[in-house]
Amino acid sequence: MIELRPLREDDFDALFAVASDPLIWALHPERDRYTEPVFRRFFSGAIESGGAFLVLDRRDGRVIGSSRFAEYDERNSEIEIGWTFLARSYWGGTYNGEMKQLMLTHAFRFVRRVIFRVGPDNHRSRRALEKIGATYVGREHHPERGEFVVYEMTA
Repeated sequence: MIELRPLREDDFDALFAVASDPLIWALHPERDRYTEPVFRRFFSGAIESGGAFLVLDRRDGRVIGSSRFAEYDERNSEIEIGWTFLARSYWGGTYNGEMKQLMLTHAFRFVRRVIFRVGPDNHRSRRALEKIGATYVGREHHPERGEFVVYEMTA
């Protein structure tokens, strides 16, 4: 039902149209990400990461969200999946699970462990991770991004 493709600079307008919904970010640590300046910073980081994807609905090609790989650690054989968001009309169904499954299948070709960092109060994202089988590991303070709860999945 979905397609992932690498995020490109010219995707900004279509992705911002999705991200400009304040309710998407209501439980997120950066609750003002729906504003253009804050989202532009997020988008620039996604492009610079080299691991970001645009999520498309295969039925009509509509842009429905984004996700990315980050913080690859070859020594510990792990990578993070995060910065994920979907249009609210795609919440609660199979879309997030399908996206994560595509990303996990790819990641497990190269690493043994995938981690997910979520804002402690983001119960919606925490439930979504538990729904796909991720295991709660604990809390951590990330030096650049703040406090998180950490989930993992292993190959």
